[in-house]
Amino acid sequence: MATSHQAKSFTASEGGVIALLLVCVLFSLLIAAKTHDPTMAFHAWLGLAAAGIGAFAVFNGYFKRTHNVPEEIDGKPNYQMGPVKLATVASVFWGVAGFLVGLIIALQLAWPSLNLDLPWTSFGRLRPLHTSAVIFAFGGNVLLASSFYVVQRTCRARAAGGLWPWFVVWGYNFFIVIAGTGYILGITQSKEYAEPEWYADLWLTVVWVIYLLVFLATLWKRKEPHIYVANWFYLAFIVTIAMLHLVNNATVPVSLTEPKSYIVWSGVQDAMTQWWYGHNAVGFFLTAGFLAIMYYFVPKRAERPVYSYRLSIVHFWSLIFLYIWAGPHHLHYTSTPQWAQTLGMTFSIMLWMPSWGGMINGLMTLSGAWDKLRTDPVLRMLVVSVAFYGMSTFEGPLMSIRAVNSLSHYTDWTIGHVHSGALGWVGFVSFGAIYCLVPWLWNKKQLYSLKLVNWHFWIATIGIVLYITSMWVSGIMQGLMWRAYTSLGFLEYSFIETVEAMHPFYIIRAIGGLLFVIGALIMVYNLWMTVRHGEYAEEEVGHPTAVQPAE
Repeated sequence: MATSHQAKSFTASEGGVIALLLVCVLFSLLIAAKTHDPTMAFHAWLGLAAAGIGAFAVFNGYFKRTHNVPEEIDGKPNYQMGPVKLATVASVFWGVAGFLVGLIIALQLAWPSLNLDLPWTSFGRLRPLHTSAVIFAFGGNVLLASSFYVVQRTCRARAAGGLWPWFVVWGYNFFIVIAGTGYILGITQSKEYAEPEWYADLWLTVVWVIYLLVFLATLWKRKEPHIYVANWFYLAFIVTIAMLHLVNNATVPVSLTEPKSYIVWSGVQDAMTQWWYGHNAVGFFLTAGFLAIMYYFVPKRAERPVYSYRLSIVHFWSLIFLYIWAGPHHLHYTSTPQWAQTLGMTFSIMLWMPSWGGMINGLMTLSGAWDKLRTDPVLRMLVVSVAFYGMSTFEGPLMSIRAVNSLSHYTDWTIGHVHSGALGWVGFVSFGAIYCLVPWLWNKKQLYSLKLVNWHFWIATIGIVLYITSMWVSGIMQGLMWRAYTSLGFLEYSFIETVEAMHPFYIIRAIGGLLFVIGALIMVYNLWMTVRHGEYAEEEVGHPTAVQPAE
């Protein structure tokens, strides 16, 4: 039965978004008029322009539409896929940008003259730009796109909140712009993975709370009584990141018109709080959120149910309870109390079990469908990402052991470990999700070219292998050189000798990064051709995945 269109009216979401944007206009005007810092003034004018354009877009949308948007059409959910499309496009854009900056700073480490003796192009400013771009801009938009898609499909309900999902995606990307330009212009609070200053953090808090409310409200209005496990992982990621963000960024600004702020924690407490945040940003942003992607897109692409639904629940609760305690392993051999270091190490080792339980669940979902790996490079990319997840979550607990950490800490071994997870796990599972989403969202039968996906897969894989193996060798060599002593008890090697010895491996790493960038550019071309020239599907694609376990 067709749903009749409601008469046009100004909705609560439109009124709420406009009210919030007008508050932003006033706040931005105040900052722009009062601040003496040129970078903060620049950000204030950016905020004023963005809020003004947003308010105009809301009013324009109201006057252009003829009726209120129905929740259902012909008895089927009228899914809101506009914000999903926007976040998908943003993820591809930010991904390529972040990978390029990563390549630049890799080249700078091999050839320092590429810093150009300019503050804006120095390694110290581009490095946080790279990490934020690939983690929060690329990865964050993939999580926004996939979570809004999956929660609607598995709940069989339109996203709650009217315009608020649009606000979340646009607002989050505005935060990325403010953070990134701040790094280049020298505004940072110098906390790993938490560099944006107080006003950017405040804006992200507003956006993130609305994201949580939209997600919860969509679950609340679901037509499907069962809450699929991917939504549990998305919810854990959203809630925990909110808690981490608030505690680690508990700062007091010098004034409302100055970008500088001071953290309320100090000394060891600040270090503990930072690495409680830092490691759990990995645990809940880069692990729990992307495990949600695995639990939806691997079964969907393989056309098989999840191997064990019971194992997925055990995986979820054990991961959530254990991961939150692992942060102190970043602080071995520091002034942090040894009991805290031991606690972090112990829980890190215990994380082997849930992490590998999730990996096994993802891989065994292919039972009866292993032959598809030969013909479907998208599924191959998703499955290899799960394998990288397993390898990274073996290496991480190993490196948390104090004896191993005494060699690995502060060396390039850590860089290799991070990138095996970031490129192999997060990168590949994100690429797989994007390759799935684009045909579904633009209603195409299939991707423009599976052969190009195959090229992307192999070029990027070779790049990852070159990257992580060069950093493993470089890091272990670096650690051994640092701890080498002469017969008289003096250090055998100076610091500059270790840097010189690592130079060939830095070149190999840059080559690996270049290959990864080339793979991403191949993906961009493939997706562009899919949207522009792909064959339209006669029926809607991307139906909900089976939620019943195979067991």
